[in-house]
Amino acid sequence: MTPPLRAQALFQGLEAVLDLRWIGGMAGADRVLWSPVEASAPLYGRLNWIQPARLQILGPDESIFLKRLGPVARAELFGCLLGFPAGAILICGEPGLVEALRVEADGAGIPLWYSPAPLAVVLDRLESYRHGLEASTVVHGELLEVFGMGLLITGGSGVGKSELALELISRGHRLIADDTPTLTRVAPDILEGACPPTLSDLLEVRGLGILNIRRMFGDSAIKRNKRVRLIIHLVKIEEIAPPAESRLQGMRDARVILGVSIPAITLPIAPGRNLAVLVECAVRDHILRLGGYCAEQDLTARVEKALARTVPCE
Repeated sequence: MTPPLRAQALFQGLEAVLDLRWIGGMAGADRVLWSPVEASAPLYGRLNWIQPARLQILGPDESIFLKRLGPVARAELFGCLLGFPAGAILICGEPGLVEALRVEADGAGIPLWYSPAPLAVVLDRLESYRHGLEASTVVHGELLEVFGMGLLITGGSGVGKSELALELISRGHRLIADDTPTLTRVAPDILEGACPPTLSDLLEVRGLGILNIRRMFGDSAIKRNKRVRLIIHLVKIEEIAPPAESRLQGMRDARVILGVSIPAITLPIAPGRNLAVLVECAVRDHILRLGGYCAEQDLTARVEKALARTVPCE
């Protein structure tokens, strides 16, 4: 289940795109701004639409309104705003209200943020962020770009996912996220994967510890996000009993994440198997299948033609 959205997480999620600055109220970093159980509740409010424990936005209209008030009325309104259980306050556009609210925000422990972005841009980004909250999840695995395709590698702990990811990176493919990629449904049938900011560029490999892939392999070894098109699930060969038909078509099925069905391949691992080559071939084969070609169907058609040409024995 998606955890409650706290002020620190929202700030980190929008800091880069909105050039957010944390002006005051640092003590309120852990305030809850939105809870997943309140699915219909808004993420933010305006001065004429105050909601408890929400992000309150002060844009140009609010700034003009507040400037028209006398000092006493303005101070009283600020006191009501900060005394009400607001989660955080975001001033966008004109910075005139920043200093007026800094001391009060510090005293009340309410995060006070400022963004130079226009109000329309701020609201658009907030709506996109809210959509991600309602349609995102964190999975355990390695997310990479292999031959231009978003690939999620899953499997039990210690099965070798990180080592496989490192070998694929060394072969020219790109890392998106290690261990805990965030998957977001950006369209009814599209999942996009990205890396949490804290783990960006990093890969943990047992015996080596934490590796900075960008510094080791360069910027080209890192991809910011990618649509997930294929899942490869690693499993020890002694733990499964492959069905007979897997000799022809492999162990293929689908995994549903956030309502989106993603093709999945179960790949048995055993000593001596070159997993990197197998994964590359699985991706190449999947690309062919997306184009309409299936090798097992090709083989079946050849066999049927050969049988049709065979002269029956008398």
